[in-house]
Amino acid sequence: MHLTPTSTQPTAALAGVPSGIQSHGVWAGRRQVFIRFATEAETAQMYSASALVKELTRAATRATFHSIGVAGRDPVGNNEFLLAVLAALDVSLPVLLETDGQRPERLASFQGARGLTVVQVSATLGEGDAAFDRQLATLQAAAAIGVRHAFAVTPGPDVPDAVVLRAIERVHATAAGTEVVVHPVVSEKPGQLDRRWATLIEQASAVHADVQLLLRIPPPAGLR
Repeated sequence: MHLTPTSTQPTAALAGVPSGIQSHGVWAGRRQVFIRFATEAETAQMYSASALVKELTRAATRATFHSIGVAGRDPVGNNEFLLAVLAALDVSLPVLLETDGQRPERLASFQGARGLTVVQVSATLGEGDAAFDRQLATLQAAAAIGVRHAFAVTPGPDVPDAVVLRAIERVHATAAGTEVVVHPVVSEKPGQLDRRWATLIEQASAVHADVQLLLRIPPPAGLR
């Protein structure tokens, strides 16, 4: 369905409002309705804030969801649009805002945003030092506005365990209340997971209490 935005409301390019199982992070395995901001490679539709509110309300009245997941390309960069949606949305679902953590300066605008429950920074630790510094700043900003904050990391295959541990140490030093989720890279035989991941979590838990190891839920069952 093509939705024509009004000229007086903030608008955004969305890849749709799908529903499904969250694939990763602190609410992995939860059934969510998603607000998916479109990437450059995805077919997009322009939504006005009011049109999205109507669609989310319709979805929430027709089925049962744990929460709303906000993901896709640069949702924090679309803060004006997203804040307008949250302000008008009248459904009792908590909201998880996923971000790559590259716009920490925008997060202050979400203070007191209706329904916002978790800000989750997703990373691979292959983004570079400057990008990681901004991810840490985003976690710090989320703590400052008083919402739950999480760091969901899926280390790239070339990322050493020592780098993962150092990253978790820096997360702890920056925002000690961060919930850390480590998604292992499963390259072993089906049904097996290298014991090094248990060792990694043991070491990580020694420096940051809230660390968990979770397998990602792959598509098509898992969405993000």
